Amino acid sequence: MSTETTIHKPVMPDEMMSGLSVRREGNYVDATLGRGGHSSLLLEMLADEGRLIMFDRDPQAIAAANQRFGADPRCCVRQSRLSELKTSLAALGIEQVAGIMMDLGVSSPQLDQPERGFSFMHDGPLDMRMDPGSGQSAAEWLQQATVDEIRKALFDYGEERRAGAIARAIVTRRAQRPLQTTAELAELVSDCLGPAARKQKKHPATRTFQAIRIVINDELQELRSGLTQALQVLEPGGRLAVLAFHSLEDRIVKRSFNALARPAVGNRRLPQPAAHNPDYRLIGKWLPTAAEIASNPRSRSAVLRVIEYCADRPTTAGAQP
Repeated sequence: MSTETTIHKPVMPDEMMSGLSVRREGNYVDATLGRGGHSSLLLEMLADEGRLIMFDRDPQAIAAANQRFGADPRCCVRQSRLSELKTSLAALGIEQVAGIMMDLGVSSPQLDQPERGFSFMHDGPLDMRMDPGSGQSAAEWLQQATVDEIRKALFDYGEERRAGAIARAIVTRRAQRPLQTTAELAELVSDCLGPAARKQKKHPATRTFQAIRIVINDELQELRSGLTQALQVLEPGGRLAVLAFHSLEDRIVKRSFNALARPAVGNRRLPQPAAHNPDYRLIGKWLPTAAEIASNPRSRSAVLRVIEYCADRPTTAGAQP
């Protein structure tokens, strides 16, 4: 197994902490732990009575977190998906929390390890699973998916205009021999898009790799489920902060937050409704500064959104805080 050569820098760390408005004695969740950059900063702000629950679906992230944070009594590290958030918290006896962080997409260490198969920059097995022990690999999916399934995935999740041509090229190639490595897929896409695409600043295979990764990990449905559950477990005044890195993710977050926090729209032809007091309020939206983009290029497409739960929730008798 290769070593992690990329130094992981958390994106918009100050904005994330500010958006959460961390309470020193609160219970917090890092729902997409990665290598713990944001978690490390949050721990610096917690008192001894505070608690940080760390989740990730990647077993390597869990192993690294146990090594880094395992001795801290304020920390609890568990392997879990976004769609398992509420169940995983309930298993720990937790019904409500003061704040939840989500840093979506892949982490720098995942991209930096060729054997994980996430990056066209390194040749490795065509895997792309965030949990290598679960589900189909990218190579397996590409070997059995239909032309239309591949085309739709590339168009819907990668916004690839040449999705049809790439899908047909993949099916033609696999009839001769299976696609097994990231370099083989990247070369096929580059050849399919032609010389003009190779001259672009963005690698020709960027959109294809993004789309296949989203399919393999069911990322958008995981996000929808995770958002729903996170919003259900916030205590009064609790905040959810979500860091997205492409428009598909951010659109889901934006629409989810706006639907909850938008005041009721009146009809000027009818009597005005009573003043609307939503249970949630939007705290803000942040983009990386030019200085951060220069020092951490991964941040260039990031959008951070924060929402707060404002109402009271019914509590279950005997439930632990």
